[in-house]
Formats: sequence, C-alpha cells, structure tokens
Amino acid sequence: MCGRYAASRRPEDLAGIFEVEKWEPEETLEADYNVAPTKEVYAVLDRPLKDADDPRPVRQLRTLKWGLVPSWSKTPEGGARMINARAETVHEKPSYRRAFASRRCILPADGYYEWVTGKQERDLEVEGKKKRPRKQPYFVTPADGSVFAMAGLYEFWRDRTLPDDHPRAWWVTCSVITTEAETSPLAVAPADGPHTLAEIHPRMPLMLTPDRWDAWLDPSRTDPEDLRGLLAPPEPGLMRAYPVTTAVSNVRNNGPELLKELAAPEEGTLF
Repeated sequence: MCGRYAASRRPEDLAGIFEVEKWEPEETLEADYNVAPTKEVYAVLDRPLKDADDPRPVRQLRTLKWGLVPSWSKTPEGGARMINARAETVHEKPSYRRAFASRRCILPADGYYEWVTGKQERDLEVEGKKKRPRKQPYFVTPADGSVFAMAGLYEFWRDRTLPDDHPRAWWVTCSVITTEAETSPLAVAPADGPHTLAEIHPRMPLMLTPDRWDAWLDPSRTDPEDLRGLLAPPEPGLMRAYPVTTAVSNVRNNGPELLKELAAPEEGTLF
C-alpha cells in the first residue's frame, strides 16, 4: 500500500522533469517530508486548459487532495479511505474505472514510507502477549536518486451544498495505484533488515518509468485493456530501502531529518 510518502522537490524542478507547460505559482506547496492522506499534493496531468479556445491537452502541475472522491458520491467523507487503488482491479471497480479510462495522473515523490513489525515484537504476538507491536519505518526510494513517479488517478466532485462561484464548490482528489511488491533483491538493501520490498510489505506504489509517462497521461487513450498494459511493474532492481526514525509515524512530525538513514533499526524494532 501507500499510506505516507515524502515530496520535497520544487514545482519548477518538477516542471522541468515532466515537461510541464502550465503551473500556477500561487498553488506552490511547501516541501513535505510526511505526506499523509487528505493533504494537498502535486499531480502531473494532461488536460485542456479551462476556458481556452485550444482543445488540445496541456501538461499541467496541479495541486490535488489525496483521497479520491468519486464524482457520484453524495458526500466526500470516504475520500480518506480511498488513497490507494489496486492495479489488478482498478479497471473494474466502480469508484475508479471512469477515472482510469480518462483521468490518470502522476504523483511525484521522493519515495514512500512503509512499516515493518520487528521480529521481537512479532514473537510476542505469536506467544499471545498483548504488547502493542512497535514497527520500524523504512524509506523506499529510487536507487539513482531520480523522482519516484507514482501512477495515480484523479476525479472531480461537486459539492451541491455550495453555490457555483464558491471556491470549494469543486473538489479535485486523487488516489495512488498500488501493485504487488517486488520479490527480487533491492538495488541497495540495509545490512540488518529486509532485502526485498515484499519483506517490508506485500504492496507498493506502482512506479512509472519515464518511457511510460506520455502514454499514461494521454487522455485520448481510453481503452481499459490497452491501458492495463501500462500497469506492469517496472524492471526489478531500481529501488533501495533503509530504516528511518520512528518519528515519521507521527503525522505532526515533518522535516528532512525524517529521511535520514539510520545505521540500524531503532532499539526494539529489529527486523
């Protein structure tokens, strides 16, 4: 799954990486090292400009709310639960299939966090002891330092309780597509810890390599079977993972120190 990630790149840098033609400086977000559901996040998408005479899709950098609200939903309350869409079923699930056909985006990240329950804590659980497991967070990121381009979907939702000219009359929300975690060895693995992503968690965000960006964002591609071919995981061996401070487990904590690599898992959270 993807329940937390880091996104610190500046919009002008993202614009260069993704060949963005349009972004609004007033929508600039602060670097966020602990992105949590319901937060505003950057998304890259191809869409005609509003009120423009030219109908061609324009590549844009937009700010969306993480947690997809389907257009047919009566309320936005379920958005916080719809942060992930499974690659295996995204084409058929009512909440995602229309967005999958025509509203796809890329959610740029530095990498994502995932938590592993330490071996000592798991042993206590097996013995029936009620101590709450203390989980060690790991940061997963491209080994070459490139942007982690997560496959995403976006959707528009109209709040019918507000007038048309109200600034919050329309919500634009998004979801991260996830796939099975890699079972092949990490490009760089911690000495004392997991050696594959599957050892950390059975799911992971679907990373799109640059050769798939244009096809994924192209709104003229609407055939679900054609699009499903873009959901194949990238080649293995592109990622690294390392332990980080358990401070990231508290969403109120934020800062580059959360990405600092620990020499070993924190005490009580040994893998």
